[in-house]
Amino acid sequence: MSGRRDLVAEFRSGNVRGLARAITLVEQRDPSVRHLLTTLGGELRRPQVLGFTGAPGTGKSTLVDALVALLRRRDRTVAVIAVDPNSPYSGGAILGDRIRMQSHALDPGVYIRSMGARGHLGGLSVASREAVRLLGAFGFQLVILETVGVGQSELEVAAIADSTAVVLTPGLGDDVQMIKAGIMEIADVFVINKADLPGAERTVQELRSMLSLGPRSGWRPPIVTTVATTGEGVEKLLEAFEQHREHLERSGEGHRRAEARLKDEAADLVAEWARAEARRLLDEDPDLAARLLRDRVPYAAADEILTQRLASGRPAGPSSGRRDEGAHPRPR
Repeated sequence: MSGRRDLVAEFRSGNVRGLARAITLVEQRDPSVRHLLTTLGGELRRPQVLGFTGAPGTGKSTLVDALVALLRRRDRTVAVIAVDPNSPYSGGAILGDRIRMQSHALDPGVYIRSMGARGHLGGLSVASREAVRLLGAFGFQLVILETVGVGQSELEVAAIADSTAVVLTPGLGDDVQMIKAGIMEIADVFVINKADLPGAERTVQELRSMLSLGPRSGWRPPIVTTVATTGEGVEKLLEAFEQHREHLERSGEGHRRAEARLKDEAADLVAEWARAEARRLLDEDPDLAARLLRDRVPYAAADEILTQRLASGRPAGPSSGRRDEGAHPRPR
């Protein structure tokens, strides 16, 4: 218990080590995170969250680096969560984005954190949402969430970010296919990065043609051209984000999105807890495991776990203390 109090005190004191420790516990899915968030309570403030997604090689990291530099020139504090792919065996992540943004390493108004995707389909760590909440409580005004960049599975970024930028590059044939596959629907802003390359105007025209087929009412995603290596177009990108923020506030869409995010997060926590308990039941109840092997299909066992064991809270046997990776143990 004293360790929990120390963490809260360290966090409230503005010690960045306390923030780093708290996010580490979030990644480890440690139950003490719940105590921290509950204790902070009314101090929790959600920052503005900007999401960046797109195919690998579009220059997302360089673009984010340029945007951070612009925000700091305007005295706005910003944190970056760079979600890296990681090994399903060792759990180690590449952490490349953190290396590329070392120019901000000594700036107290910038916090950069790489988080492993931990095999999650969307490329987003399931801990990212709690990390965003902690960063807001620590005082950061904006959080930039940069995802792995693996195509359609990146749709999940929109479930966390207030505004999502889809980054494209001229001459990368997969871009248009990625848009057709469904990522077009999540973009609040389209960015054509590396706009100094041949074919940039053609990419813009193709994108405009696709957007013309969309709904005529509501927010129409602007197309911003940038050259991240020189900073060209980055101010226009920030302006597009601010315009979208105003639209969310004016239309009420921001409130609807916030409600949907909380519902999704609650449902995901239920799924984590239920999965951890189901795995424990399957490991510890020999009768249940025997029936599963006998039936050779999982439906009856899954139904029994869901409708009888989890619903009643009746354990199958003594707890082994094991929990499924990435899941909070459910409080008793």
